[in-house]
Parts: sequence; structure tokens; C-alpha cells
Amino acid sequence: MLEKMIFGRYIPGDSFIHKLDPRSKLLFVLFFVVAVFLANNVATYGLLLAFTLFVIFISRIRLYFLLNGLKPILILIIFTFLMHIIFTKEGTLLVDLKIIKIYEEGLRQGIFISIRFLVLVLMTSILTLTTSPISITDGMEDLLNPFKRFKLPVHELALMMSISLRFIPTLMDETDKILKAQLARGSDISTGSIKQRIRAVIPLLVPLFVSAFKRAEELAIAMEVRGYRGGEGRTRYRQLTWGSRDTISMVLLVMLIGALYLLKG
Repeated sequence: MLEKMIFGRYIPGDSFIHKLDPRSKLLFVLFFVVAVFLANNVATYGLLLAFTLFVIFISRIRLYFLLNGLKPILILIIFTFLMHIIFTKEGTLLVDLKIIKIYEEGLRQGIFISIRFLVLVLMTSILTLTTSPISITDGMEDLLNPFKRFKLPVHELALMMSISLRFIPTLMDETDKILKAQLARGSDISTGSIKQRIRAVIPLLVPLFVSAFKRAEELAIAMEVRGYRGGEGRTRYRQLTWGSRDTISMVLLVMLIGALYLLKG
């Protein structure tokens, strides 16, 4: 499962989404997150789901690949769905199993919250899968540029967030290697009591933290050796350009927000 995780990974391509300016993609995801909370009925959630599938289609990233890489999140979504079904006791009683009673409002909230969570995760995953870390850094720095007048370290903040995204798959790969090494030595974290499982995880966490700090130190030394001194005076090899594709994407988002506003109850 760790090998298939897609958090922070970038897949090169030439799709419509890949060719968008990183600034437009960041703004798109930001306003999409706001738009998701306008949905409150079957029509609006259906529109959100259809729009998300459309974005996945034009990004040329297979839906199976996305869902397979988001298994931990899907498990959390299923858990959230079950919690709403079990603990929400409002509306008409649909199923009575004595131990578990399912009400109409619980089922409704479970489905709607799960769809909301799913489309948010899918859309943010499309952002990282179709945008290189350096492009995300440049786009974020450009969008936050007005805050420099308030002495906000924009370049350092954008670089820090980009490095964090880049380190996620690296740490996942490192975790998978350490886990396999522990299993080869007879360790087993999938059986036993909760206390035994927690104890079995400790030998996994210690080398993981050591490796993470070592990688961070190596990265800091490499940046210092190459003369990195922050954002002042730095130039860019690739200049950001806002094109017609970016305007079209923003128009589509505005149309989505307008449709959600009209369809909501």
C-alpha cells in the first residue's frame, strides 16, 4: 500500500491540466474547496462529483490509479460514512437490526460528507500529480507576493511547503523499506494486542525519524554549498505565463459555483 501512495508525486504529461499555469491550478483548488461547501442536496453533490470526474478525465490520469493510491484516505472516508450511519438518529427509521439502527438523515449525511471528502481529496491529488514541485513553489510564491510588504517571508514559506510535498513520497518509500526489513527480522505489527502492536511500531519509527533528520540535514548542506541565500535576487529559468487555458479553467469554475448556488436548497 505504501508503494502505491500518490501523495506528493508528480506524473509528467501533456494534458490540458498539465499545461495550465500553476497559479491558476492553485487558485482553482482554493476556490473549489470553498465551492464544495455550497453543496447541500442530491443535485449539487451530483454536479460536484460529475465535475471532478470531468477534471480527472481531461488530466489523462486513470481513475483506478487515483483510487488505488488513495486507499488510506478511502478507508477513512468509509469510516466517516459508517460513523454517520451509526450515530445520527434523525429522520425516518430505515433499518432496525436491534443492535444497529439506520435512520434516513444518518444515511443522507454519511453519503454527502463522504462525497465532499472524496472530491476534495481527488482534486488536490490532481494538483500535485499534474504540477511539478518547483512549479508549485513558483506559483505559490507569485500568489503570495503582495504579502511581502507585510514582511512575510514568501519565498521561504513557498519553498518549505514545496519541500514538504516532495518529501512525502520519499518518506513513504523509506517507511516501506524499514517495514520490510523489520518483517524480515521476524517483527509483526499486524497481530497481537494493541499494546503489542504499539511496541512493534517503535522499532519502525526510530529509524524513520533518524533517516528523515539525516535527509533534511543533507538537503540543507546541499543548498548552502550551492549558494542558496533565500529569495532575494533570485531569477527563474521558467517564467510563468497566464494563457487562454487558464482563463477557460477559471470560467468553468465560476460556472460551477454559479450552478451550485442556483441548485442548492
